Amino acid sequence: MTSSRSARLSSRIHGLDTLRALAVTLVVLHHYTLFVSNDDHTFGWVGRIGWTGVDLFFALSGYLIGNQIFKALRTEHGLSLKNFYARRLLRTLPNFWVVLALYFLWPAWREHADLLPLWRYLSFTQNIGLPPGTGFSHSWSLAIEEQFYLLLPALAMIGAALRWRIGVAWMAIVLVVVGGMLLRADLWSAHVDGNKYGTYFYYKLIYYSSLCRLDELVAGVALALLKNRHASVWAALTRHGNAALVAGLAIIGGAFWCFLDKRYGFAVTVFGLPALGMGFGLLILSALSQRSLLRDLRVPGAASLALWSYAIYLTHRGVSALGAAWLAEIGYGPETAPAILVLLALSVLGGWLLYVLVETPFMRLRERYVPSNLAKPLFNPVLR
Repeated sequence: MTSSRSARLSSRIHGLDTLRALAVTLVVLHHYTLFVSNDDHTFGWVGRIGWTGVDLFFALSGYLIGNQIFKALRTEHGLSLKNFYARRLLRTLPNFWVVLALYFLWPAWREHADLLPLWRYLSFTQNIGLPPGTGFSHSWSLAIEEQFYLLLPALAMIGAALRWRIGVAWMAIVLVVVGGMLLRADLWSAHVDGNKYGTYFYYKLIYYSSLCRLDELVAGVALALLKNRHASVWAALTRHGNAALVAGLAIIGGAFWCFLDKRYGFAVTVFGLPALGMGFGLLILSALSQRSLLRDLRVPGAASLALWSYAIYLTHRGVSALGAAWLAEIGYGPETAPAILVLLALSVLGGWLLYVLVETPFMRLRERYVPSNLAKPLFNPVLR
């Protein structure tokens, strides 16, 4: 293990690992109830609300990517768009391309569902007008994240070049949140309200839509902005990590109750996602605070799940589809305890294999050839 890799592992924040592990666990359990057992009661309310794991991923990505960008812009070297995009692509594309190939070449892997044209996945536009029930449909969230990775650093560079005041950034965040609420309200009124196919249009036009799903991403960006441009405010906030944890759990609990009670209602559609963004943002703030239960919490296996989370997210549905078919042949239905244990274990194993065989080699290439987002990286002794 190189010295730089050892340093990265030792500097990991346990609270963020816990949140990332929680996010992928929620998603896997939710997709199990939707696509494997076809039973909302398999994991109780946790399985029903597990789709919010994606929103937690969004909030984490908003903070982590925003922090990288704003931190680099503050240095004398500045941010290199070329380096940033190279590092992001080396991180996301190899895993995605391997799994995408499985979906197009192996019908059983995609549960024999229809796929969009290949160019939609390659261009990360598959979420736009995505019909529910499409093969590899869970990649909609990856499309939104890739669009976010493309736009945020470019906008930040433009703002830095034009010497915009920091207030412009905060105004943009407010406009994104308010604009998202207004857009969801309009779409709900036009296509969901009173329509017998309202649920279909809810997913196609609202749930999968880039412009409707930015609330959690900008919540994470707001945290990164506070950390890098408002040091005194950040210091004050991170002195109260446990209070942020309690407030975040209270807001998320209220949002969960509303979504479980009336998932497709007008008020929940309009205001529920910003509430999730605020709640998850407070959890991330707690995880970053110096004296916080969440920051220091070490959940057995959470660090590994966090490390493999991207690979697990990509592979778990295909692995579960294949495993469920095999288990059914030997008499274990997907609702039985043995099948649940085996399929969840296989989901983790499949993600781990993708992480080891594909992601890790490309991350090593990234560490060697693109070690930093900076325009003029500092000397790296590992490469000497």
